[in-house]
Amino acid sequence: MIEPSHYLSETVKGLKPSGIRKFFDLAASMEGVISLGVGEPDFVTPWAVREASILSLEQGHTSYTANAGLLELREVISDYLLKVSKQSYNPKEEILVTVGASQALDVALRAIVNPGDEVIVIEPSFVSYASLVSLAGGTPISLQTEGDMEFKLQPKELEKVITDKTKAIILCSPSNPTGTVLDKEELEGIAEIIEKHDLLVISDEIYAELTYDRDYTSFVSIEGMRERTILVSGFSKGFAMTGWRLGYIAAQPEFLGAMLKIHQYSMMCAPTMAQYAAIEAMKNGQEDVYFMKKSYRQRRNLFVNALNEMGLTCHVPGGAFYVFPSIKATNLTSEEFAEQLLIEEKVAVVPGNVFGDSGEGYIRCSYASSLEQLQEALKRMQRFIEKRV
Repeated sequence: MIEPSHYLSETVKGLKPSGIRKFFDLAASMEGVISLGVGEPDFVTPWAVREASILSLEQGHTSYTANAGLLELREVISDYLLKVSKQSYNPKEEILVTVGASQALDVALRAIVNPGDEVIVIEPSFVSYASLVSLAGGTPISLQTEGDMEFKLQPKELEKVITDKTKAIILCSPSNPTGTVLDKEELEGIAEIIEKHDLLVISDEIYAELTYDRDYTSFVSIEGMRERTILVSGFSKGFAMTGWRLGYIAAQPEFLGAMLKIHQYSMMCAPTMAQYAAIEAMKNGQEDVYFMKKSYRQRRNLFVNALNEMGLTCHVPGGAFYVFPSIKATNLTSEEFAEQLLIEEKVAVVPGNVFGDSGEGYIRCSYASSLEQLQEALKRMQRFIEKRV
């Protein structure tokens, strides 16, 4: 008998399992749980988008596409990015269709990171960022942000963690898990530091369609940042297409070519029928996006007001579909709060510490659930809080 652990990668052995899964595995074993944890829309993919995929199957489009994706899809992505970011991308040389934004992040990091390179991860952060940096052979450097500043990255704090080994920074606006949105002026302040220290940016813009109080500002629209930025996005959140696993990368040709090589060897191409669905979503899906966005905004307002009223201080998130309230008033840790709330009231939330040390004392709640479920969850949370505050 062999000892498998003897053969495993030391990097992989050192990775922590996703902290989110622990609570949802437990929640799945219980009856009557209201989940406020899963980061996906509660809407079904719009019918016209599903129909486009069905039609592609009926027409026999079941073979591989070009490694970079269907040219028609890359063309509509290019048109879309020109509208939202005011930047033009050549669909033949600067856009790559990936298997979700997650694969896009993976190939982006593997394309630019050498052993020993440092990549700055802004916390609280999406759980995969630091691990993907490690898998690419780099060193993730945590940069903590503060709740009383709405978890916004401060340029002076960014500059403090930059070293001669720093290669890039991962930026996410709107943010998962906090919902924080950086405006143009704030992005310009970050851009100055990026340019000063000759860094790259991986800009995760998967929630770009879901901003509620102002127009979205893409990082590539900031002067001088297009050439330094690998833009990552996809269809999962704004278009309610999580299960379709379709994302994309936009970057200058040299970066794109490097990422395409990794994509060719590891994935070949994204699912063909999903690509045809995405063409329809990009061409004709904006009314559906607007409808979903309007609904999310209504739920956000309800949820944030209720949380603040019950004593869980929470800033108003400008985008995505998450709130990140403080639970410090309960004197419980994030994990204690999440575990006890699940066991006592059957409401599943994500403890903030799984998103980094600066998330301790907070929880993440997704409001991508029906109003009825949100109202019931709030009643249960109110009951839970009253016993402790």
